[in-house]
Amino acid sequence: MTTTDLSFTDPELDPQLTDAQWEKLIAHATPRDVDRGDYVFRSGERDYPMVLVESGEVEVVRDALRWIGEEVVATMGPRSFAGELGLLNGQSAFLSARATGPGRVWCLARPDLRRILAQEDELGDAILHALWARRELLRRGPAALTLKFVGYEASAEFLALRRFAERLDLVHTAVPMPPDGSLSHPLHDYAPEDLPIAFVQGEPIVRATPGVIADQLGLSYEATDDDVVDLVVIGGGPAGLAASIYAASEGLSTLLLEAIAPGGQAASTSRIENFLGFPFGVSGGALIGQATLQAIKFGVRVCAPCETAALRPAGDELELTLTDGRTIRARSAIVASGAAYRRLRLERWEDFEGAGIHYAATPLELKQVTESPVVVVGGANSAGQAALYLAANGCPVHLVVRGTDLGARMSSYLVDRLIEDPRIQVHRSSNIVGLDGNGHLESVSIDTAGPVEARGLFCFIGAEPATSWVQALDRDQAGFIRTGVDVSPEALAGWEPLGRGPLPFETSVPRVFAVGDVRRGSMKRVAAAVGEGSSAVASVHQVLGVPVA
Repeated sequence: MTTTDLSFTDPELDPQLTDAQWEKLIAHATPRDVDRGDYVFRSGERDYPMVLVESGEVEVVRDALRWIGEEVVATMGPRSFAGELGLLNGQSAFLSARATGPGRVWCLARPDLRRILAQEDELGDAILHALWARRELLRRGPAALTLKFVGYEASAEFLALRRFAERLDLVHTAVPMPPDGSLSHPLHDYAPEDLPIAFVQGEPIVRATPGVIADQLGLSYEATDDDVVDLVVIGGGPAGLAASIYAASEGLSTLLLEAIAPGGQAASTSRIENFLGFPFGVSGGALIGQATLQAIKFGVRVCAPCETAALRPAGDELELTLTDGRTIRARSAIVASGAAYRRLRLERWEDFEGAGIHYAATPLELKQVTESPVVVVGGANSAGQAALYLAANGCPVHLVVRGTDLGARMSSYLVDRLIEDPRIQVHRSSNIVGLDGNGHLESVSIDTAGPVEARGLFCFIGAEPATSWVQALDRDQAGFIRTGVDVSPEALAGWEPLGRGPLPFETSVPRVFAVGDVRRGSMKRVAAAVGEGSSAVASVHQVLGVPVA
């Protein structure tokens, strides 16, 4: 056994609780006397408590893995607590905690912890800061070995696992392998078709997917027979997160379903500079990370990946069916499923997806192109932001814009910076006409410039609304959902008994709302999506007859 003494001596990691705060915590907890070696929770437990140490000492342990021994990560003394962010988001424990000798602890269940976070501002903030800071510290220590991904560096499946783990802020380690890398492992021999492999508590899962990992970690949706939520939000982009936060903070039981991982297209944006309150800009990933933490703080159940296949009225409730066949019952729903990335209709496009073609420009994608020439295609803000981000990190950039006016769909501050940046060559009135490479993208052909060397092609040409799964809603010809006064009169048959028409953001199906990029008439901006998501909750309260808490 080895020891890594994190000890959590930083006040942010181990806040000094006052007598009044301690009493508030143990008032909701259950006492337990422990002796040396007694575990207060074990790795893999799905519903473990926060452990408040009254006397004695509790050590937090990374269990022995198949190839490495046990390691003590931290020790918690009197008036401290054991736990980290997984306590709030429903993740099963990835560390164990046990007593080093005789003592007394108090076990605080997850619902009671969430109630304290919502009701006790000063105490709640201190606990939340500590849980978050511990998660960040654990990501860089031995605990990261409890979830380990191994895969080819350019593999789309490997990238999907890493993006899933990073967006959900999971403690993990990713080991990228070059195309000719050895698959040898101290305990196993693997074939290339086994990749990517995930090791969960040292146990290998071959051909791993985010869905399989979510099931293993307890992040998938699991319902009880009588589980009916006030609101289910389908989609975890800015609109869906905003709706979830406002709903949960105002007393509605709220479930957020995201098909991939929270963030949507906003999480793929390298830098947002015109969002209120961030004068120095903020990355989409950072903004979404803080929003997800905020949602978890207020008790939103975030389930990802969790894809919705159908939605239908069922008496006084709504019934949602997931792609794996599970069903969810809810009193209302907000559709915020966003849009799916558009692709260029080019030969060999599929050949290079996962091998040079990207739909985001974040540090994950940057690692794939390290200081190599790249091409960015698109004429809106996301394309301009990506070009600037890649250029600032050492990549010569060709920006391909189909229109003649760079400012037609792009903010003027971006246009000015793009034109002034010597590392970016802008091709107006241009199109990409060909792709080439041997196993990985090597060059891109532009009709006005010919072939140019490119290690990566970053595609930001818009998206199609993700509404094919919800055929029952009134949509326009492009597939965007009509809401409020925009709903077609012929789609309102059967509304007469309600004695009203659709409320703001309400669709043609009562108690079903739509916000963000999926909604007809939306502005396709992060700030607008946040505004729509939060505003729609007022209509939800109105149809449910639930007063704002």
